[in-house]
Amino acid sequence: MNDTLFFVYSKIGASTPRERAVSISNKIENLYDDDFLKPDSIAVLKSENTYDIVYGETIIMSVSENDAIWYEKNMPELADEFKEKIRGSVLDGRKEYSWIKIITRIGLVLLVLIAAWFMVRVIGKGYSRLLLFIDQKKDKWLKNLAYKDYTFLTAEQEMQVILFMAKIFRWFVYATLIYITLPIIFSIFPFSRNWAGALLQLIWLPFKGVFIAVWEYLPNLFSILVIYFVMRYVIRFVRYIFREIEAEKLKISGFHADWAMPTYSIIKFLLYAFMFVLIFRYLPGSDSDIFKGVSVFIGVLFSLGSSSAIGNVIAGLVITYMRPFKTGDRIKIGDVTGDVLEKTLLVTRIRTIKNEIITIPNSSVLTGNTTNYSIEAKESGLILHTTVTIGYDAPWKHVHEALIEAAKRTEKILDEPKPFVLQTSLDDFYVAYQINAYTREASRQALVYSDLHRHIQDVFNERGIEILSPHYRAARDGNRTAIPSDYLSKEYQAPAFNIKIENDPLARS
Repeated sequence: MNDTLFFVYSKIGASTPRERAVSISNKIENLYDDDFLKPDSIAVLKSENTYDIVYGETIIMSVSENDAIWYEKNMPELADEFKEKIRGSVLDGRKEYSWIKIITRIGLVLLVLIAAWFMVRVIGKGYSRLLLFIDQKKDKWLKNLAYKDYTFLTAEQEMQVILFMAKIFRWFVYATLIYITLPIIFSIFPFSRNWAGALLQLIWLPFKGVFIAVWEYLPNLFSILVIYFVMRYVIRFVRYIFREIEAEKLKISGFHADWAMPTYSIIKFLLYAFMFVLIFRYLPGSDSDIFKGVSVFIGVLFSLGSSSAIGNVIAGLVITYMRPFKTGDRIKIGDVTGDVLEKTLLVTRIRTIKNEIITIPNSSVLTGNTTNYSIEAKESGLILHTTVTIGYDAPWKHVHEALIEAAKRTEKILDEPKPFVLQTSLDDFYVAYQINAYTREASRQALVYSDLHRHIQDVFNERGIEILSPHYRAARDGNRTAIPSDYLSKEYQAPAFNIKIENDPLARS
């Protein structure tokens, strides 16, 4: 029945203690299997140097002087003790495996199973009633957990938490019931009495290993927490310094205020990386080959999959310290013109005048040309310029005066510095005049240009100057002027064709 009757420590002749134990066990099992066994016939006989335990002609075992020394008894006493244990084990085994015992034990197993099934039903009904009770009381018990405008947990989320805890409790009760039921069932049959302990060990040992590992890991965990909290307050101090720099309360020569937060982000990343280096050796399994292999594998994946992202990050850092633009500036990158909404380490986001949000990778920004309309607009003013082409018949002084007058009529155009005109080319049919005017509204260029063009048309028409732009062919004889009728007098009439005939005496002859 998997019981240990006694131990064998010494050898006899060429038989080792293990060989003796195996031989004795086999002979005891043969006695148990003998249907005609007479237990009282097991006796102790003295031989030349040993005392033998025999049944009929079978020597079950021999007790030597060395065996007696191990047990600190004399040989006859030890032989009688072993004989009684052998005889008692055979009798007990036969009683345990009798038909009455087996039927009784089967009945006990069924009784335990019925009781366990009844408890499962009770637990199930109790769980259902608990859910019904919670559902009835939820409106009274559960309220939104909030502070000011922020809601930590809604009533529905609290309900989900309670249901989850109830489910966990139900499974805990089931596990406890199994934990109690299995040892009872296994203890009923002799051959399975050791199973309960083995099964419980299989279940308990992993939990025990986890608890022991957690307990042994507590000093390392405390070290990690100390490093984390120290680094956290160091980062807070660094952030305070850079906030002061950003607010221009603290000024460092050569360090611009708009560098403060990007530099803080870099330093924070480096501090967190340093913190990870410090706590790495305290992580569980950090010295194992598997941990190192996984770390290398993740590093390779990160390197292969993030090359373009790293390029954008480096470009973002370079752009930050180049300071080509800042948030809110009106800029032009390639063919995209708009206001800067966001500037991150990876991308730059621009909103165009049509309210389109365009995301440009920082690597593209760094490799292309960037035009900033706002950087000088507030101090020196941004020069807006547009070109008109006027025929050679219009005096250039009149054209200059008209363009400057149109600029002065335009809103958002500065009086100082004064607008000025450049003659950019003398073409085949006209002269190209460029009006240049200053404005501080870099983000409203489209409106300012529209007003300027409108006023140029009005002033030129008022002054009787025809705009021949881009190409306008003017045939003066017999043709109406290009100026709109609203700007002409009521007596205006298109000129007649001029025909001149010269008499040639030779032609008459």
